[in-house]
Amino acid sequence: MRLQRALGQGGSLRLAEAAALCDVSEMTIRRDLAGSDGSLVLIGGYLMLASDPRHASVYDLAVQRDRNAEVKRQLCERALATLAEGDTLFIDCGTTLTPLAASLPDGMSLTVVTYALNIAEAVSKRPGVRLWLLGGAFHDSSRSFSSDQMAEEIRGFGLNKAFLTAAGVDERQGLSCFHFHEVAPKQAAIATAQRRILVVDASKRGMVRPARFGGLEDIDEVITEEGIDD
Repeated sequence: MRLQRALGQGGSLRLAEAAALCDVSEMTIRRDLAGSDGSLVLIGGYLMLASDPRHASVYDLAVQRDRNAEVKRQLCERALATLAEGDTLFIDCGTTLTPLAASLPDGMSLTVVTYALNIAEAVSKRPGVRLWLLGGAFHDSSRSFSSDQMAEEIRGFGLNKAFLTAAGVDERQGLSCFHFHEVAPKQAAIATAQRRILVVDASKRGMVRPARFGGLEDIDEVITEEGIDD
């Protein structure tokens, strides 16, 4: 009950913090969770409310499409301002960057590299923008592809900018996402691009998802809501 009250406003608690709050050992917390009704979950060393939609164990792009839609649109407007003539862009999967892909300027020579079908569909409607869709096994929940060669393919491009998203942004745990097949392309884009730009809304702060793909030190610029502190 004490932990549920502490997590009632959302967010998460490190396992050690939860143990200290209840004045018990971390092993006791783990044992109690194993025998509980499932209302609390432990992911990546963090205790969370299972009912909080931000901690959903399964990502569904159709569900996420309308979540924080206006904020995502505003963030992508700011991302558009970073573009330059002749840029080759990596655009990550998910819904956050769909407004960016759909609003690429008609009169600017751009190349887009992506492994996300929804991003490719949006880019394909932009006149004059070259599109490279990296294929492989299709993952319907995130509308994205994976392959053993994808990271190497990404490293073969001269990327000027990588626009990245994350489902979790934590000061200590870094950047994380729901799906492990996204880790390789995200890391390849981080390793290759001249400039790495994270576009993320404030609801992702303090979240830790199953698949870690980098740290905050891997990012050159963060685009998030105005007024959010560093």
